[in-house]
Amino acid sequence: MQQEYGASNIKVLKGLEAVRKRPGMYIGDTGHRGLHHLVYEVIDNSIDEAMAGYCDTITVTLTKNGTCKVSDNGRGIPTDMHPTENMSAATVVLTVLHAGGKFDKDTYKVSGGLHGVGVSVVNALSSDLHMTIYREGKIHEQDFKMGIPQGPLEVTGTTRKTGTTIEFAADPSIFTETITFEYEYLAKRFKELAYLNPFITIKFNDERTNTKEVYHFEGGIAQYVSDMNKREVVANVYSFSGKAEDIEFDIAIMYNDSYEEKLASFVNNIRTPNGGTHEAGFRAGLTRVISNYNSKNGAAKEKDVKISGDDVKEGLIAIVSARVPEPQFEGQTKGKLGNTYVRPLIQKATGEALNKYFEENPIEAKAIVSKALMAARGREAAKKARELTRRKDSMSVGTLPGKLADCQSKDASICELYLVEGDSAGGSAKMGRDRVFQAILPLKGKILNVEKARLEKILKSDEITNMITAMGCGIGEEYNEEKLRYHKIIIMTDADVDGSHIQTLLLTFFFRYFRDIIEKGYLYLAQPPLYRYKKGKKEIYFKDDRAMNDYLIDNGIESLDIDGVGHNDLVAYFKMVDHYASSLEALNRRYALVKLIRHFIENPDLIALPAKEMFVEIEKFLTSIGNNILTYTINEETNEIHLFVQTQTGMEELLINDDLFSAPHFNEASFVYKKIMEWDIHFDKDIIEVLEDIKDYAKKGAYIQRYKGLGEMNPEQLWETTMTPENRVLLQISIEDAEVASDAFTLFMGDEVEPRRNYIETHAKDVKHLDV
Repeated sequence: MQQEYGASNIKVLKGLEAVRKRPGMYIGDTGHRGLHHLVYEVIDNSIDEAMAGYCDTITVTLTKNGTCKVSDNGRGIPTDMHPTENMSAATVVLTVLHAGGKFDKDTYKVSGGLHGVGVSVVNALSSDLHMTIYREGKIHEQDFKMGIPQGPLEVTGTTRKTGTTIEFAADPSIFTETITFEYEYLAKRFKELAYLNPFITIKFNDERTNTKEVYHFEGGIAQYVSDMNKREVVANVYSFSGKAEDIEFDIAIMYNDSYEEKLASFVNNIRTPNGGTHEAGFRAGLTRVISNYNSKNGAAKEKDVKISGDDVKEGLIAIVSARVPEPQFEGQTKGKLGNTYVRPLIQKATGEALNKYFEENPIEAKAIVSKALMAARGREAAKKARELTRRKDSMSVGTLPGKLADCQSKDASICELYLVEGDSAGGSAKMGRDRVFQAILPLKGKILNVEKARLEKILKSDEITNMITAMGCGIGEEYNEEKLRYHKIIIMTDADVDGSHIQTLLLTFFFRYFRDIIEKGYLYLAQPPLYRYKKGKKEIYFKDDRAMNDYLIDNGIESLDIDGVGHNDLVAYFKMVDHYASSLEALNRRYALVKLIRHFIENPDLIALPAKEMFVEIEKFLTSIGNNILTYTINEETNEIHLFVQTQTGMEELLINDDLFSAPHFNEASFVYKKIMEWDIHFDKDIIEVLEDIKDYAKKGAYIQRYKGLGEMNPEQLWETTMTPENRVLLQISIEDAEVASDAFTLFMGDEVEPRRNYIETHAKDVKHLDV
């Protein structure tokens, strides 16, 4: 029987004001990841409608204007008046935090957007949002700016359709790093959703590049697992589904000839990168089945081999998708499922399904068990290597490495281990630290690249064994989190190419052998400041250009006096101008004649002109800035102009065509400039020159030092800027997508040179800071 879905189903839990002040609490950050999280929050609402059985098609469009539009053919958000809020239910959903149908069990039995903050947070962090609802024969529309309704929900027409469309533009004063949606990043998530929901069709259109894709996979997660495999198959795909109590689950597995594991788990379509009880149940069930099968059917000499959970990981490709009515996640990022009752249910179901599969498919069963036994033998070899290492350590004077300056406290929850690049910086860190809780381990040179070595070889590296010994928790099957001596392990390197390389080597080591340390949130990157700003007695450190620019703008604004515009508004305005300047710099790295490109951005009508007319305007502009066109070609069929121009710095070449005008950085700059113009503030000179004047005013009488390495700081400065908990900034390492991370380490740190070269050639123009 179809449930009624009306205003009374929308439950209200109050409050939206804090979202714009602390957006990171709701979407993770205000960078690339947070920007795309906005899209996920909107599409998750449509997926919930689909899972409830009311929607089968979702269309996502990235427009040329820089907006994202998400449409579905569900029931449409309720439009009648809310019983307690004195506004339409749809307006409540868009403007009140913790408001939605997910708090009413009759509306959605399972839901990905557990906290109900989704679309209201998107609204709060959008400069503009337009909502269109097709419901009960009527079209309803409403506009919002920065979360504020620009009028009531209005009926604007009639329709036979049902569904909801949300079109929004990320606010450039919040997302100052980028507001350009990345096609590939979103496509991966949409493809994932289509695999998990084989009854859904997701249409993805990118108007910027005229790209259109349709994702619909009848094979579901079995097809997903098959498509994930890039190696020779050891055991073909096997998938099974089931229900137990109030949960449902779909699981698919296969084995290939690699040594890596690719496992992705989901709850209500939300990826759980840190696993949880559903994933733990599957792993326990799989390990028990393989171990029992070996005991009963293995060769005589192998029957007594103990197969561990780590042994069954080698070559495993699996998807574990669970639907849980009231999932308990760790935080809004939903990284790990915590419902304890889920584990035994999935463990039992996995055991029953795989036992049956092994009995009916003895060839595949033997191949899987053989793969696990091979991993067990490798584990035994590594164990012997560890024992040799321990014997060598026991012959030395102490059990801890000699270079380690340990801390006095034995309470792991407050202890910190700094892994410091070089003896010089290590010496400063030892002198500047707080001995009570901070330990220092200097690392000499670049450590071994573990991506290219087996564990036996890795354990022969002094630097690596020093780290393992200092941490105290063991490695591999001997790893014991309870013995970990520090709950903050902080990688501290120089801010140059060598420092970045050492960071990458260490991250590879932790990802491959101590992933649990990352997943527990114990691994960090120190963030030594890039700048020191001293003016009078005031001394401030900034971690990057963005932090420095924000401070200069905030303090230089007092040099302006504009009637009717307050300090905070001017700061927001010039942060947007700074964003625009950064976008132009990005264009300058990719194209010549950036002044001409800027002319197109600020005079968009030129783009629509035929090539011959456009050339006349181009020639006028270039002449006005003292440039001389040496030669050119005009292709009227493709509407392209190829220019060779003599500038003050030399000859420059530019191809003007649709590819230029649809480039992400061009679109971003155009969008931000349009938002700047909406403020209707005018100056006697160029706005970027005004921005530089503001920064120069804030710099007057100040000494600004740009650091390159840790060695440029004395122990007191290193303590004050990078090590004291009161002032320091630490970047916590997390795994958003283990599969993507694993592929990245294989690409950049593995043996294959050709894929790495291809990547570098493709992305060379995206480099922001090149240190040669």
